Amino acid sequence: MSKSKSINPVTGDSIAVYNRMSTQEAITKIETAHAAFKTWKTTTYAERAKLLNKLADVFEKNKEDYAQLATLEMGKTIDQARKEVEKCAWICKHYADNGAELLKDVLVATEASKSYVTYQPLGVILAVMPWNFPFYQAIRFAVPALMAGNTGVLKHASNVQGCAFALEDALLQAGFPEGVFINLNLPSDAMEAVIAHKHIVAVTLTGSAHAGKSVASIAGKHLKKTVLELGGSDAYIIMADADLEAATDLATYGRLQNNGQTCIAAKRFIVLDAIYDDFLKRFTEKMKRAKMGDPTHKDTVYGPLARFDLRDELHKQVEKTIAQGGQLILGGKIPEGKGAYYPATILADLKPSMEAFDEELFGPVASVIRAKTDTEAVALANNSKFGLGAGVITSDKEKGEALALQLEAGNCFVNKLVASDPRLPFGGVKESGYGRELSGDGIKEFVNTKSVWID
Repeated sequence: MSKSKSINPVTGDSIAVYNRMSTQEAITKIETAHAAFKTWKTTTYAERAKLLNKLADVFEKNKEDYAQLATLEMGKTIDQARKEVEKCAWICKHYADNGAELLKDVLVATEASKSYVTYQPLGVILAVMPWNFPFYQAIRFAVPALMAGNTGVLKHASNVQGCAFALEDALLQAGFPEGVFINLNLPSDAMEAVIAHKHIVAVTLTGSAHAGKSVASIAGKHLKKTVLELGGSDAYIIMADADLEAATDLATYGRLQNNGQTCIAAKRFIVLDAIYDDFLKRFTEKMKRAKMGDPTHKDTVYGPLARFDLRDELHKQVEKTIAQGGQLILGGKIPEGKGAYYPATILADLKPSMEAFDEELFGPVASVIRAKTDTEAVALANNSKFGLGAGVITSDKEKGEALALQLEAGNCFVNKLVASDPRLPFGGVKESGYGRELSGDGIKEFVNTKSVWID
């Protein structure tokens, strides 16, 4: 029997070892979820909402324990871990309050005596989730899917299985029937057999473009729907009229949040020529002052990367960018001592075809790019295979909105960091994926949108 390990990225020490399921054990769990679906789909929206409110209570009651577990397994700062758990409770309450309205039948005037559109659940949804928000990513899928009447099975990242099993237990604590939500501790090479199983009706994945392509190709072969939220290299255009103190505060937090390991993190800063030097100077000072350290300490701004291999790969990307002509302004060296730490790093004067311009850097490394005009800034922002998020920082909100509408991304924010919100659809374009999570759009991804006609 194979094992999965949780490793503390602060020390490199083992936290726990978990037995992986065999493929046959996973299939038995999927059959359990399918059996649960037959009953769960007959429950009312009010019954589901009641359980979601109870799940919100479980998150609030166990906030500190869940936050400590997330910090221990993947190294996010404890304050940000607490906020992640709070966001899980918010999503539960949002769909408890709004799910029935979002899924209500829509009457359509036709020649029929009655015609309408109704939204019915599909069955067992497989979620393949990453480690960077170990509670929130899974809840972002599970809550709307369950509110719609589906059941779910979770294939979580191997390094956060403590969080994965805690999630499964949280739903049971809230009173959800056994089988409605099940954690599958499986290796990646078991995914093809799981996706192919007749009771898996659709797949949602958050992860890399490579993982998305792999899962989508398997699902496509079996004619199963997918929703993919993939990587990003979010560009923020810093306009010449921007408040530089506010802009550099935003840039610093945006690049160091979650230790730089966020799909929608601010990664590329495209700065107008008139303020480029001043922005770079202030940004460098703030990134340098940000404290790297133990994520359980309240004054730590950013902790280690989640795994040592991720830290080493990030460093290779930094070195490759420098070899291609990028300027190292700050950081760029693996620190001595324990832990998967990587310092706040700034690479400047970047151009298309350089590693840090073209690829996603998943860690506390910022890419600063010079633009001569607004038009060039938009072109540089859109010169990317990714399209998850983007932003504009300016004192002219109308101009900021006009530029945001030109940016090729699923989420474009003006004077604020891109963030997911259950009231708004979330997702990307290009190699950042397709489909949407959250809002009414997200809850309808995994339903049968059925037309009903009574003559």
